[in-house]
Amino acid sequence: MSSSDATAGLSNGPKLPPEAARLMRLATYASMATAVILILAKAVAYLLTDSVSMLSTLLDSLLDAAASLVNLLAVRHALTPADREHRFGHGKAEALSGLGQSAFIAGSALFLFFESAGRLVTPQPVVHGAVGIGVMLFSMAMTFVLVLFQRSVIRRTGSIAVSADSLHYVGDIAANLAVLAALVLSSQFGWERSDPIFAIGVAFYIILTAWQIARGSFDMLMDREMPDEERQQIRAIVMANPRVRNMHDLRTRRSGPHRFIQFHLEMDPAMRLTEAHELSDEVEAAVLKAFPTAEVIIHEDPEGVNEGRKTFG
Repeated sequence: MSSSDATAGLSNGPKLPPEAARLMRLATYASMATAVILILAKAVAYLLTDSVSMLSTLLDSLLDAAASLVNLLAVRHALTPADREHRFGHGKAEALSGLGQSAFIAGSALFLFFESAGRLVTPQPVVHGAVGIGVMLFSMAMTFVLVLFQRSVIRRTGSIAVSADSLHYVGDIAANLAVLAALVLSSQFGWERSDPIFAIGVAFYIILTAWQIARGSFDMLMDREMPDEERQQIRAIVMANPRVRNMHDLRTRRSGPHRFIQFHLEMDPAMRLTEAHELSDEVEAAVLKAFPTAEVIIHEDPEGVNEGRKTFG
């Protein structure tokens, strides 16, 4: 919206296309269903094999289920339309969800590390290794299909909650591969210490995943600017209009799947107010074509104005 529209009553906030909202919900349902199925399969495998590496992947799936449930609630809240108390919408519920996930994940990694360290000192043989191997192959196939679907949703929605969930499952594929190797080495070749060694490796990977999710969530909560490539794209779109003399004070941020873009638009000082408003609408439409889930706020300035405000490029 242009600055003349910004105070005209309660805005509905940025619009997320219905198809994008549907995909985000579907992605959270698929993630939750996958986690529940894998928990049941891995729990049976752990009870039969007594493998600490199997325990590591079972624990990871339990956390995935908890994270997916948090995501489900967060996405539902984030998609709630703007209201009088939250005029910019509820998109940051996704970032809060991400911080909660990172805390759960880090705690589980510490538990797994200490459990594995004990098994490293006192190794135990893995029994019924074939069952564990079969479950891991099934788990990897199911997870791969889920990740492909999540990646498609992320490309179309930009959802940080679905992105964080997908990051879990991408890591799960690598972790499951490590567990598969541990089961083969321990049950088929008698290398008992391979089981806790691989489990410790998975624990470190889980900690790294927690850090990545926490960092992305923190950036959103602290209103980190959109990437430089996207900021340059916005500038190029704005300056492509021949009636625009210049622009300055571009500021951007993200809130869940939404983007907020605001800047000062410099134009001919002799331009009438109605013409300035029309130009702002043209520029806003051009920016929205490239960023359809954004809310654009434009302040009109006469060319060459210097408001003495500190800007960062």
